[in-house]
Amino acid sequence: MEVLVIDGQGGRIGQQLIKAILARYPGVEITAIGTNSLAAAAMLKGGAARAATGENALLVACRRADVILGPLGIVIADALMGEISPAMAVAVAQARAKRILIPLNQCDNLVAGVAEMPVGRLLDSAVAELGKALEQGG
Repeated sequence: MEVLVIDGQGGRIGQQLIKAILARYPGVEITAIGTNSLAAAAMLKGGAARAATGENALLVACRRADVILGPLGIVIADALMGEISPAMAVAVAQARAKRILIPLNQCDNLVAGVAEMPVGRLLDSAVAELGKALEQGG
């Protein structure tokens, strides 16, 4: 199964997410796409099997992924302080993959009705959803 983690800015959410995934599912091979090289490097340090940077890498990776994980902003054009281009948001949103989005209320994108939770709990929830997807085979 192709598991793709996407993050931007400093890549800390992606790095923490990858660490949490690998702690629970050590056999999963993760591809990481950073919207910038700092984010990609952070996710590699978190344990991603491979990483790439930028719009085209994201477009290609989304076509291959079975599951995509990342902050909610990866499906919103101009999110993550402008790092998500319209083409990137469309690629994630239209991918055949299951999307597991982490509802971080930041960068002027707020999710109504979602309780504020510590990032660690949000990541645990995302990893649990990945577990369900792994059990179902995608």
